[in-house]
This record gives sequence, C-alpha cells and structure tokens, in this order.
Amino acid sequence: MMEAPSYNPKQTAELLGVPVKALQAALRKDAYSPTDVWDLRAKLSKRPPSIGSRKQLFLNFKGGTGKTSLSSSYAFRLAEMGYRVLLVDLDSQGHATKCLGYEGEDFSLTVLDVLVRKAPIALAIQKTPLPNLDFVPSNLSMSTIDLALMPLAGREFKLRNALKEVDGQYDVIIFDAPPSFGLLNLNALMAADDLFVPVLADFLSFHGLKLLFETVQSLEEDLGHVLDHVFIIVNAYNATYKLAKEAIEALRTHYPEYLLPQLVRQCTKFAQASSEGVPVFLADRECKGAHDIQAIINEVTSRLATKQAKPVESKRAV
Repeated sequence: MMEAPSYNPKQTAELLGVPVKALQAALRKDAYSPTDVWDLRAKLSKRPPSIGSRKQLFLNFKGGTGKTSLSSSYAFRLAEMGYRVLLVDLDSQGHATKCLGYEGEDFSLTVLDVLVRKAPIALAIQKTPLPNLDFVPSNLSMSTIDLALMPLAGREFKLRNALKEVDGQYDVIIFDAPPSFGLLNLNALMAADDLFVPVLADFLSFHGLKLLFETVQSLEEDLGHVLDHVFIIVNAYNATYKLAKEAIEALRTHYPEYLLPQLVRQCTKFAQASSEGVPVFLADRECKGAHDIQAIINEVTSRLATKQAKPVESKRAV
C-alpha cells in the first residue's frame, strides 16, 4: 500500500503557490499531510488552472516504452497539483496498480466486472492516501476481457458509457493501456479525449507509431471519433547516443505537430521507483525524471487551459 507523503512547509507552500508565511497563517505545522494540502487548497482558494474534464490515454502498441511508469507518475503529480484524478489500470499485468504501491490480486473488482458484468464503476474505484487520487485496479482476471467483450452489443462504447456514472467527479481520468490492440484498447481510444504515446528514441518505435496512427485514422473514418490532442513523449532519452539523436530528428521530421518538446531523460531513480512500486515523485522529487514529467505536465496543462479559455472549436483531426 502506498504510504502517505509528508510535505515540509516549503514544499507545501510551493504546491499551493503561496508564500510560506501565508501557509503558516492558515495552518502552522512542521509537516503537512495530503489531506492538509487538499483542505488548504479549498481554504485558500488555490485550485489549479481549469483544463476541463479530460480523459487521457497512455498507449503504444510497442512494449517496453516505460508507458506505465510515466502514466502513474503523471497521475500522481496531477493530484499533488490539485486536480481530481482517477487512474484506470487496463493492463492485466496490473503494473499501474503496482506503481501506486498496490497489488492487483488484493482487489476483487476490475474493469472486467464493470464492462462485462455490469458492476457500477463506483464499486471498483479504490482510494489512495491522496484524497483526490483514486484508481481502478487490474489483475490477471483482465486477461480474458477482449474475448468477453466480443459478443456484446455496442462493445466499442462500454468504457465510455460506464464512465458516465462518474461524470463531474474527476478533472482527469487516465487510462494505462496494455501494449496491444484489441477490444479493450479500442474502448479506451473511443473514451479518450487525449492520446499520450510514449516512445523510445530508437527506430523500432516508428513501426508502432505508424500502426497506432493508422488505427486512430480508421476510428475517425469508421466510428466518427476524433481525438482532441495527440502527444508523443520521448522517454528514457540518452543524449550521448548518436542513434537517439538521429531518432529524435526523425520524429521531429515525421511527427512535428504531435511531438512534445520536453524529453524524459534516462533516469535511474525513475526506474528504481517503478520497481519499488512508488511514483517517481515519492521516490525522489528532485531527480531528472521528476523534473521532466513536471515539464510535460506544465506544457500539456498550459495547452489545455488555453483551449478552455478560447471559444469552443471543432475537434482537431489526427
């Protein structure tokens, strides 16, 4: 189980975006719990910029890109910043569940029960020590979900429809998907507003990207679903490798409109955090990986907040 983080006055003031004096005038403590921080947000009216109600999918058909480490740390940090977050683990290996410090086998309900057996999603949602971070766990029982979905009517829309039950309860719902294409990932794509595609700076990533973009294009044509945004994230980047630099240039050439300028550098602390079952911000919030994920969050939330401030536009095609 994830241990509740503890924040010193300086860290708490930074999370809230207030001077330490203002923090201590509101609540003076040597250490602040996540619940303290959440309560202080309301007391001091320090909510993060609105990005609307987003459903965001982390997906790459190629495995080994560090997708789950990114998605779980991204979700955790958004919650620390004051967003109400639900992380939905769609992978039968339960790695996103593990990255939050839990074991999937300890839970009886997963997305399988919600989509196939019609259990209310509220029954599958679990709490974490952060009052505004919840998750839906996964375990090996999820391995049969594609077969179970096959005969169902409206099978592509099961996840989208199940989430209507929690409309308005979360600012961001994040899906961590397995590296494969099947009915569950089709459900996730049909439910998502934004697609995050983690890639490594190597040329093997290009085949997976091409296949993924072809799939997204077919969703537009066949099912009429257009994603608002696609963000390609380069993960585990090592600038000392010539091949990595060449791969980055190729990505900039072929996918300039989707490639985020911020790279997630290769970071041993990041890999260690995942193996220990904690988000990188709990393991070492000053490491390169944590700083890089923060930079990505700043970029993405800035774009989404800007779009929120503008008149409603038609969805952008991939």
